[in-house]
Amino acid sequence: MIRQGVFGVLLGIAQALSTPNTEIPLSRLTADATLTIALEPGATASDDAVWIPNGGAGTVVRVDAKDNRVHPAAAVGDPCASLVVAFNSVWVPSCRESSLLRVVPADRKVSAKAAIGVADPAGRIASGVGSIWVVSDRKGILARIDPDTNQAVAEIHVAGGASSVLFASNSLWVTSGTGNRLTRINPHTNDIIEVIEVGREPGPLAAADGAVWTLNRADGSITRVDAETNKVVATIAIGDEIADGDIAAGEGSVWISARAAPLVRIDARTNRVAQRFTGEPGGAVLVAHGSLWVAVGRQTWRLDPKLVAAMRP
Repeated sequence: MIRQGVFGVLLGIAQALSTPNTEIPLSRLTADATLTIALEPGATASDDAVWIPNGGAGTVVRVDAKDNRVHPAAAVGDPCASLVVAFNSVWVPSCRESSLLRVVPADRKVSAKAAIGVADPAGRIASGVGSIWVVSDRKGILARIDPDTNQAVAEIHVAGGASSVLFASNSLWVTSGTGNRLTRINPHTNDIIEVIEVGREPGPLAAADGAVWTLNRADGSITRVDAETNKVVATIAIGDEIADGDIAAGEGSVWISARAAPLVRIDARTNRVAQRFTGEPGGAVLVAHGSLWVAVGRQTWRLDPKLVAAMRP
């Protein structure tokens, strides 16, 4: 069944349009740490570190979460989509090789390769229920990878234009541009639970506060889906400047970063845009280790999310 979210869309847009001036210069923020490498979309966190892909250099870099030290890079060829840390490995999609690389964190060496394509270089992969999950074909194929064999063991068919997958609320969530779909899947059975209509051309997504949030590229909006009811609660209009952006959720907020909009914060309690930071180009954002990590030009700022949320125009 496809759930419609028309009321939520209209409500969210009305809320966004009624939001007062929220613009703040990014330069007013004070970073807890500044890294000399730029955060890129698809960065992820492990228990003790943040892992950042560097598409231009063909590497993945580990940043220690305790002292912010940047470790020597792991050569991986052409990292794309997103990273996942699971099963004592860092999993790195390689668009050039049409494969999924398995990297050993200790020595940063590639230990195995899974011959699986990545449908969208700007998409996301996920881990959950003893597997790695990759959208392997834009036609709508989600592949399940067994970490014991590094091979695909199942395929699940969703709507076309598939882009990203997320594991949250004991389910898989897959965005598809065709029909503006968000598909919820039971990872234990590989069965589709629900198909939900969200904003236009949903891409990357995030989860927090009992909700799944999709970044909708064609209309510059964010859709909130209640993970308990599968209903659209709100779609918040932000603007075309976030179309190529990244999204993260946590610490009571949803965070978006794009080249033309370095940081936008949505208050998860009100579903309203609370702050828009202006300044240097952004494009990547991550919530991890109690911090907000944001791309600022060619650097990465590590920020206290509570202090960011407390700042007023």
